[in-house]
Amino acid sequence: MQQGLVIKNTGSWYIVRTDDGAERNCKIKGNLRLKGFRCTNPVAVGDNVEIEVKDDGTAFIRSILPRRNYIIRRASNLSREFQILAANIDMAVLVVTLVNPETSTVFIDRFLATAEAYRVPVTIVFNKIDLLNEPEDRELLDAILYLYRIIGYTVVPMSVFTGEGIDLLREQLSGKTALFSGNSGVGKSSIINMLVPDARLKVGDISEVHHTGMHTTTFSEMLDIPGDNAGHIIDTPGVKGFGTIDFEKSEVAHYFPEIFKVSKECKYNNCTHTHEPGCAVRHAVENSLISQSRYNSYLSIINDSNPDKYRKPF
Repeated sequence: MQQGLVIKNTGSWYIVRTDDGAERNCKIKGNLRLKGFRCTNPVAVGDNVEIEVKDDGTAFIRSILPRRNYIIRRASNLSREFQILAANIDMAVLVVTLVNPETSTVFIDRFLATAEAYRVPVTIVFNKIDLLNEPEDRELLDAILYLYRIIGYTVVPMSVFTGEGIDLLREQLSGKTALFSGNSGVGKSSIINMLVPDARLKVGDISEVHHTGMHTTTFSEMLDIPGDNAGHIIDTPGVKGFGTIDFEKSEVAHYFPEIFKVSKECKYNNCTHTHEPGCAVRHAVENSLISQSRYNSYLSIINDSNPDKYRKPF
């Protein structure tokens, strides 16, 4: 029996880097599929696993070692199932764009809420800022950056075209294992290619009809960032929507830091912040102390949810 790290999921196969540095193609033992998991992938990139190598050289993942953490989303095919995006990560990087394509704040907030639920810090990269040439576009960028900074998130304005922001992001990633996620077409692959030149990830085009991205990354993969104190990137396929799963309605406010802080002043301990008298959260929204967009995202989670609806304009 050997131990190793899952560095790529190719659908039916997993590539495992063993402790001696070798990389092996592995399948999973059938009993891993029969433990009541409602997930589409019982093994995820970032998992530490035990593998068994047969006499003929074939290798099987026998068990998954305890996870430090993980992050999931609703599977795109079956809403009652979930997909593990990555395991044992130090942070997540969410790549978004205000134009070409337009990432909705509901998508952003659903990702952030899920990361909060799994205690994964998030850095938000606002890519393609070189396309924001009109004064109103720059004002929107400044407002969105301020919104998430004031909540406590790290934000990085970026342009792959000019190189702005790449050094700051590289500094954020130093020595860490980071999940990269985002809508298709936001430039995630281009950013990763700047950080890991040997990756040579395929860069997709934007649909002229729908102004949405074309999928380029098919499977999740861990990439090593070169340099001293280098980190690791777990690249994941681009997603069109981010469906939350297994959230108790009474707990959703916990995953919106600014709402949770104000909720302590509500008249009722079990306040849902939707209709109750004496609700400090709704009072804060009415007085612009909590943004309307964040509150709308909160409502969208507790009201849930058609997973295809999360990619709407701001």
